[in-house]
Amino acid sequence: METRAGDPGAFASFDLSRVPSPAFVVDAAKVRANLEVLRHIGDASGARVLAALKAFSMWSLGPTVAQYLDGVCASGLYEAKLGRAEYGGEVATYCAGYKEADLPEIAALSDHLIFNSPGQIARFRPLLDDLRAQGAAFDIGLRINPMHSEGEVAKYDPAAPCSRLGFPVTQLLPDHMAGIDGIHMHSLCEQDFPPLARTWGAVQPMLRPFFGQLKWINFGGGHHVTRADYQVDDLIAFLKQVRAATDCDVMIEPGEAIALDAGILVGEILDLFDNGMPIGITDISATCHMPDVIEAPYRPAMLGDGDEGMPTRLGGPSCLAGDVIGDYRLPGGARIGQRFAFLDQAHYSMVKTNTFNGVPLPSIWLWDSETDELKLIREFGYEDFKTRLS
Repeated sequence: METRAGDPGAFASFDLSRVPSPAFVVDAAKVRANLEVLRHIGDASGARVLAALKAFSMWSLGPTVAQYLDGVCASGLYEAKLGRAEYGGEVATYCAGYKEADLPEIAALSDHLIFNSPGQIARFRPLLDDLRAQGAAFDIGLRINPMHSEGEVAKYDPAAPCSRLGFPVTQLLPDHMAGIDGIHMHSLCEQDFPPLARTWGAVQPMLRPFFGQLKWINFGGGHHVTRADYQVDDLIAFLKQVRAATDCDVMIEPGEAIALDAGILVGEILDLFDNGMPIGITDISATCHMPDVIEAPYRPAMLGDGDEGMPTRLGGPSCLAGDVIGDYRLPGGARIGQRFAFLDQAHYSMVKTNTFNGVPLPSIWLWDSETDELKLIREFGYEDFKTRLS
């Protein structure tokens, strides 16, 4: 299983006993540093940069994000409501399938309303025209599938064969583009600049006939631009070139990049025993707190994980046999009551937590590594579990 890299950064000096277990701890200073990079890209290229709420929607940081970025992208009604209420700037909403009953409210919240297929736009056209006649101001966008795959994991590749995400660009006709203000495309996942350049090279000839009518082109997310080795200057030059060649506004929607290496998940060993190797039961559950560990799958990096000694297999407290996180050599050897932390857990973990099996949710803390201020943002209890059920 692949071990996903994680940079401990300032967390190398954080005392894990300062928070209860389990707990997410997000470093506000690291988030600001990531946002600085993203703002530089926007300022230097003229592109608009939107925060992808699907990856990181810690809305207590909404005002901070608003200081740096141009707005948010949402995946449906609830995220659009959150974006409009807690973040500044514009709201771009894309959903693979809208419900007609939700569209009036979504349209009122959104600056850009992006559809997954021309057929969906055609079905809702009378409603969209009526909403505009009543004063709603929104652009209409179409998500295309570039039919060019750069994904490294098939289940996370929107351009995989028979994908449900985006209309195949190879099938795009002039009739499909009637009344379309913008094109959205998203086929990257944790990738650097060359895959984006190759994807654009593949789709540009098919989109060129429509450049005269389009107002904007949205390159979606998956851009790992705050990673230390990302080719930031190449991306800036590319975005400037696309703006000049198409006479369109250009957008990108980073999500993971905003919170990259900005959060940890603190846990504790509850029990130890031997079953062919040391087994550690923890209060962190892969299935409840880090679902991508099972879905991707991947092995999260651990703060202080070593190369010496016998590894301990860590898993959660749930009754799911597959609730296994991975094998680790804990600092000083595993022991009951020992605190540990998994790295790079702010994005795509906090937004995916669940209460399967009645496993408690981690509390959420905001730490500023520049000032050492530590603040409890939210803690969860029995009522959070009960109210999701009936």
